[in-house]
Amino acid sequence: MRNEYLFTSESVSEGHPDKVSDQISDAIVDLFLSKDPEARIACETLTTTQLVVLAGEIRCKGVYEDGKWAPGAEQEIEDTVRDTVKRIGYEQEGFHWETLTFENHLHGQSAHIAQGVDAGANKDEGAGDQGIMFGFACDETPDLMPATLDYSHKILERLAADRHSGAAPFLEPDAKSQVTLRYRDGKPVACTAVVVSTQHAPGYDEGEKEAELKAYVKKVVGEILPEGFISDETVWHINPTGSFVIGGPDGDAGLTGRKIIVDTYGGASPHGGGAFSGKDPTKVDRSAAYITRYLAKNVVAAGLAKRCTIQIAYAIGVSQPLSLYVDTHGTGTVGDDRIEAAIKGIDKLGGLTPRAIRTHLGLNKPIYRKTAAYGHFGRKAEGDFFPWERTDLVTDLKAALG
Repeated sequence: MRNEYLFTSESVSEGHPDKVSDQISDAIVDLFLSKDPEARIACETLTTTQLVVLAGEIRCKGVYEDGKWAPGAEQEIEDTVRDTVKRIGYEQEGFHWETLTFENHLHGQSAHIAQGVDAGANKDEGAGDQGIMFGFACDETPDLMPATLDYSHKILERLAADRHSGAAPFLEPDAKSQVTLRYRDGKPVACTAVVVSTQHAPGYDEGEKEAELKAYVKKVVGEILPEGFISDETVWHINPTGSFVIGGPDGDAGLTGRKIIVDTYGGASPHGGGAFSGKDPTKVDRSAAYITRYLAKNVVAAGLAKRCTIQIAYAIGVSQPLSLYVDTHGTGTVGDDRIEAAIKGIDKLGGLTPRAIRTHLGLNKPIYRKTAAYGHFGRKAEGDFFPWERTDLVTDLKAALG
C-alpha cells in the first residue's frame, strides 16, 4: 500500500432520479414480501418527466397468481409508487407524486427460471442467478466503512433531513456529493476537496441567497467530517455548474440499478456488477452481497484484519457456492486461507446456500425500501442495524481460529 495518496467517493441523494427508481423498485419488493415471504420479484423502474414505468417479472400469492392480478392489487401497486415519490418530496411541475402518469408492465415470472430456483423433492433452493458478489469492510470509520463514502452519504442525509424538517427550505430533493481525502499510512488524515451539487429553490444561484446556500453546505460538511480535516487548503465546489432548479426525473431520466458503487463501497472494493434494488433475496446479486459484507465486517470487527474483501460465486439454479475467496490486503493477523476455512466451517452459516443466507440474516421481510438511498452498508434503519451489519459472528470466528 502506498504511504500517501488521495481517494474519492461520491453519493447521491434520495431525490436523484436513479435513486427515485431504486426506492420505487424496493417499495414494490417490500409490498410483495409483506403479502408473501416467498414472493419472487424482479422489478425495474424508469422515471422521467411526469412518468413512472414499472417492468419486470413477479410471482406472489394473493397478488399475482396464474397470470392474473388479484382484485385491487394493481391499485395498491400504484398507490405504493405515488406514496414513495411523495415521501421523497417531489411536488414539482415536472415531477409530482399526485399528477404523474403511471404504467405497470410487471408480468409473471418465467417458468424456466422458477424451475431452477425453487426447491423440489430432490434439490435445495438454487441461486436466483449466476454471478460474483463482493463484500468489504475496513477500520476507517466506526461502522467499518470507507471514510470517503461514509462522509459523502452523511452529507446528503443531513441535507435531506434539514429539507424535510424545514430547517433548509431552499433545498429541493435532488443532490450529489463527493469527498476527497488524503490518506497517510492507510488512514484518512485530511479532506482536500468537497463537491456538493444540490437542487434548490429559484433565486439561490446568485447574490445573498447563493451565499446563504453555500455557507449552509460548508457548515454541514464541517459538522460531519472529523475535526481538523477541513483546512484552508480544502477545495470547495458547491453547485459548480451554477443554477440547479430543474432536477430529479424532470432533469434526467432515472433507472433502477445505475448507482451500484454508491450503494456499496464507493470504489474502495471490487464489484460483481449486479444491482440490488428491485430484487427479492433469492437473487444472490442481493443476498450474497449482503452475506459477504456481513462476513467481511465480522472479520474486521474480530481484529483479524484492518481491511477485508470477500468474493463469492454462484451458478443459477445451484445451491452451493462455486467459490469463496478472502483477501485481507496484507493486514490480516492470520492467513487468508485460514479465514476462508473458518467461514466454511461455521455451521450456523449453512454452507452459504441461498436459503441459508436468507434464514441466517432474516431476509424474507419487507426491509428493503430503507436500503435504497444512502447506501446498503454501514447504516442503521430507524435505530437498528440492517441484519448484515451485525457483528454477532465475531465469537465464532475467533473460536474457529483458536
